[in-house]
Amino acid sequence: ALSVLALCFALSVLGRGLGESFTVFLLPISQSFGWDRADVISIYSVAALAGGLAAPVVGRLFDHAGPRIVYALGLVLLGGAFLTAAHAGRLWQLQLSLGLCVGFGIACIGNVPNSILLGRWFGRRLPTAMAVVYSATGAGVLILLPVSQVLIERMGWQGAYRVFGIGALLLLAPLLLLPWKRFASGAAHVVRSAAADLPDEGWTLLGAMRHHAFWALFSTFFFTAIGMFAISAQVVAYLVDAGCPPLRAATAWGFSGVVLVFGMLLVTWLDGIIGRRRSVLFSYALSIIGIVLLCAGTLVMSFRGGGHLEKLNLHAVGYALATSVFIASYTLS
Repeated sequence: ALSVLALCFALSVLGRGLGESFTVFLLPISQSFGWDRADVISIYSVAALAGGLAAPVVGRLFDHAGPRIVYALGLVLLGGAFLTAAHAGRLWQLQLSLGLCVGFGIACIGNVPNSILLGRWFGRRLPTAMAVVYSATGAGVLILLPVSQVLIERMGWQGAYRVFGIGALLLLAPLLLLPWKRFASGAAHVVRSAAADLPDEGWTLLGAMRHHAFWALFSTFFFTAIGMFAISAQVVAYLVDAGCPPLRAATAWGFSGVVLVFGMLLVTWLDGIIGRRRSVLFSYALSIIGIVLLCAGTLVMSFRGGGHLEKLNLHAVGYALATSVFIASYTLS
């Protein structure tokens, strides 16, 4: 069970880290082609949309083809997408590669297949296992954002994407050699328990869509994603525009990966103390405070000149902390 958990964690680190690394590539790509940043950020939007729409397809593919095919497809899509992006010269080519293919690839190695696979091993302990996997988002951001910036500074954004593409394809061979039949079979006692507990009449998609709770949850995720990720995708470029060196900006936002783990622990603890509703409301309030801190840091820079980068970094870290605590409740609720 622990080996399956470690595998899912590693794949989540790779998928989320590569996906969120676009925040570092946003500025170099827009400067390289002279494109408006609003046009370039559409790549990130396409990736998010593709990942969401791909989730049901990935789940069905997992049931019919198994985890080996799904995870291998994800690495092939990611590797091919990054290699294609390295030679792209038009916006639609980047939207197709970094948007559509990367979004689908991340879905193939992300939470949908991981939750199915871990459910066969952890049963009732699945929430704990998924909390560990969700923390991989923080680890991926922490590792790959600074790495991305270093690669960009040394070989350009095209060279960095070549490294990512080759690296993803090289991981394909060891992935295929893993004992997937054993992994897919799950723990015998968990499978038996799940079969025994299976209700005669469960929820269906159409049945859930007729319930108000479904649309309340849908609206929460939809509008929250707009409010939070519309900002987070541009934080690194925002800090660079305010005067931070690119590597420092990437590292400051990468720090959110550290506090994401603590954010999950905090929200989990608060859930047991004050209840889920109050803990989620607390995280929303903290996210608003984080945005205010980020704005305040920029105001300090604009009124007092460029000698206050440390203060801006501190405000950025505050925003990262607030956002990470919020994301923890967003994913665990």
